[in-house]
Amino acid sequence: MQRTLLSLLFGGVFGMLAFAAHTEEIGSVDTVFKWLGPDSKILIEAFDDPKVDGVTCYVSRSKTGGIKGGLGLAEDTSDASIACRQIGPITIKEKLKDGEDVFTERRSLIFKKLQVVRFLDKARNTLVYLVYSDRIIEGSPKNSVSAVAIMPWGAQPAKTAP
Repeated sequence: MQRTLLSLLFGGVFGMLAFAAHTEEIGSVDTVFKWLGPDSKILIEAFDDPKVDGVTCYVSRSKTGGIKGGLGLAEDTSDASIACRQIGPITIKEKLKDGEDVFTERRSLIFKKLQVVRFLDKARNTLVYLVYSDRIIEGSPKNSVSAVAIMPWGAQPAKTAP
């Protein structure tokens, strides 16, 4: 029993650390002072869409502090916001699937995760990104959406996958 619990604990912590390599922290602000462990805060992180060159998304999310938060055992809230922007020529490298995961992060040890999914609005030539939180048993309706029109960049036209 103890071995299983330790495996879950270390797997969850290392899973969160491994994911951190895919994002770049832009900044944070403290929201709650904690005497022991890190303060609770709002983090701002950036990540590039892995299938679409020229698009970066910025996600702000809450991070629970204290001893449990510092050890990765606290369940973070479902609050998150997203803003995606064109940062260069847009090149769609391969066929896109509507509702495809672009970014996933654990929000608790095993039951909750934050997800960013992408949709292609073909009628408006726009990429739409949705951030939401889900749980195995009960999800949250809290969500945020951002859209990036597929536009030329300077003299370079936007490119889609063949």
